[in-house]
Amino acid sequence: MSILDWTPLRRIRRNHALEHATIHLLSQRFPGLPMAGRSTPFGFYVYGNVPMEAVIAAAREALERLRRGEHHWAIHPGCGTNYVASGTSAGLAAFLTLGLVPHRRRRDVLPLVIFATVLTLIAVQPLGPWLQAHVTTRADPGDLEIVGVRALPGGFVRVHFVETRGG
Repeated sequence: MSILDWTPLRRIRRNHALEHATIHLLSQRFPGLPMAGRSTPFGFYVYGNVPMEAVIAAAREALERLRRGEHHWAIHPGCGTNYVASGTSAGLAAFLTLGLVPHRRRRDVLPLVIFATVLTLIAVQPLGPWLQAHVTTRADPGDLEIVGVRALPGGFVRVHFVETRGG
């Protein structure tokens, strides 16, 4: 058994997939509106100024689409996994490039560091979506079900919590 199948991680991964699918659908209904999400073993948060009825409808539709095998909804271009993969890779490229240059010449190496990090960022673009598909989300919802949606008290941005069970 893989650690990714450990119950708390499996639930987070399934909720993460449902979160992505929900945000995809909300983004179609509210184009240009900034939104974000965060998953837990017990559901996920949607940050964005959208009505609760829209969150409920999108979450239910998203779950149905994932159940029908529409797994592409589980991958989102704005996922933090993409930023972590790119940032880590670019940082490692810069670190390794600097490690190849003698200390007294480091001030002359900035163009090489920039070149190495940009080349790395281009090369690793597929890594974030791959990590989402195989590590940070699980597009098969299994017995995941939506228990309810509630608005949380907040200020400038509305926050909704979509509570789930199973998974």
